[in-house]
Amino acid sequence: MGFVLHSAWRATAPYRVRIGLALKGVTYDYAAVDLLKGEQREPAYRAVNPQGLTPALDIGGGRVLTQSLAILEWLEEAYPEPAILPVDALDRAAVRAMAGIIACDVHPLNNTRVGRQLNKMGIDQAGILAWTQLWITEGFDALEPMVARHSRGFAFGDTPTLADCCLVPQVYSANRYQVDLAPWPAIRAAVGHAARHPAIAAAHPHNQPDAKPA
Repeated sequence: MGFVLHSAWRATAPYRVRIGLALKGVTYDYAAVDLLKGEQREPAYRAVNPQGLTPALDIGGGRVLTQSLAILEWLEEAYPEPAILPVDALDRAAVRAMAGIIACDVHPLNNTRVGRQLNKMGIDQAGILAWTQLWITEGFDALEPMVARHSRGFAFGDTPTLADCCLVPQVYSANRYQVDLAPWPAIRAAVGHAARHPAIAAAHPHNQPDAKPA
């Protein structure tokens, strides 16, 4: 049995893992989870991931990996080439910090379940959009000088890293939420460069089997 990735086409967390799998050349079957229909909360998916979130990577033998950063770190250990973390310990810390800003500080505040809860609390769509744009802006303000310092094409250095696995999907999300990227030229340049990498292009939401027409 091969790997099975439980994914939602435009959700940023599974997008990160798709990039990592593609960079490592790891093949998998795609199991779509429709977040708008609430499939992630149904018993069938809760049996895969009790937290009811995507992604989940079933690697066989009853072993299912969850949480995108944990999956990407496992991929790095299980499939060390090509590396998505630098050799130097300080460089690895910098890449992990860049990934952490996105995965721990930005994304959790503007994912689907947070938006749903804000709506239940009486906040309208304009308010939810402003909330989302605020946290993306704060995250990108922190990331911009880091990318400007460390980029040699990609977010960190001249090859894709864990930082790109997180940054590319977050910029895709920023575009969805009408965030003007003009204030962050280093981020725009790094993501534009990364988008031309074949593995990263293959992971794009519009290239997934459950993608919806624009």
